[in-house]
Amino acid sequence: MTGTPLRVGLVGYGLAGSVFHAPLIAATEGLALDTVVTSNPERQRQARAEFPDVTLAATPDELFTRAGELDLIVIASPNRTHVPLATAALEAGVPVVVDKPVAGTAAEARGLAALAEERGLLLSVFQNRRWDNDFLTLRKLIDEGRLGDVYRFESRFERWRPQLKGGWRESGDPAEIGGLLYDLGSHVVDQALVLFGPVTSVYAESDVRREGARTDDDTFIALTHAGGVRSHLYVSATTAQLGPRFRVLGSKAGYVKHGLDPQEAALRDGLRPGADWGREPEELWGRVGAGESPVTGGGRPEPTLPGDYPAYYAAVARALLSGGPHPVTALEAAAALDVLEAARRSAHEKVTVTL
Repeated sequence: MTGTPLRVGLVGYGLAGSVFHAPLIAATEGLALDTVVTSNPERQRQARAEFPDVTLAATPDELFTRAGELDLIVIASPNRTHVPLATAALEAGVPVVVDKPVAGTAAEARGLAALAEERGLLLSVFQNRRWDNDFLTLRKLIDEGRLGDVYRFESRFERWRPQLKGGWRESGDPAEIGGLLYDLGSHVVDQALVLFGPVTSVYAESDVRREGARTDDDTFIALTHAGGVRSHLYVSATTAQLGPRFRVLGSKAGYVKHGLDPQEAALRDGLRPGADWGREPEELWGRVGAGESPVTGGGRPEPTLPGDYPAYYAAVARALLSGGPHPVTALEAAAALDVLEAARRSAHEKVTVTL
């Protein structure tokens, strides 16, 4: 890419903004981090230290008054603000990236998609886990037919956090759109839909395990896909012994992979995309095989493809510069929200929900 970089305004400099969006934007050819919006003095100092040339703004309104100077606005603020801020950005005539979940309901997501289409603007949702190393490897195995017909997809995003951390993500206020169902659940449901397509039925169990918790911290979701695959998805902050990240069973073979993609940990540690980005050591590779447990040496090691979070913003930049497709549409995010809403209803009413 050549020419003047596209100027990006980033709303929010908490975990999402400082760890994921700002570093990835800055590392993307064709994009330049122009403005960071945060009213927190400590976060302002952090942003200035990490990006000395960035402009700071205390409120989104300050950013929107300069909408004509910007080429993209990224919403990385608390979930409850996603819809109003994305709406304001689109109405100001600026393309938008929104962190997941894009909205609290599928109807709101479709409303944003309609507004973006009406204005002729890009609206994309940051589903970065589509570029996890294990997910990319699994897609390759499926595309190559090495697992045969997949029967069952087990996906776990589990943590051991017996103590509450506090903050809006653990709030019981429905307006905050907190809890693991909409946080980590947004990732595992999106991955299941990308791999195996639309869902016909949803069953879920959702619990509040930790003392003082106000929203779900241990949730299980069972999906039946239209193509016949069954997905079992686990998201938890109360898992004392972590299970495999993926266990995928097919007519020819299965794939079992433990451990999380290393990119988030690298970004948290201050590392930035470059040579060998997203690679993991051979001892962490998953295994492909049939008839034996990988724990006892069954199957053979499957090289894990490098994770590639930078690919998301590279695709956004190409879409803005050339008008081509962008990586994750709001309508795709709305389809995942259909499933999350059904899961919430299933867990509350103790029923299986048909879509």
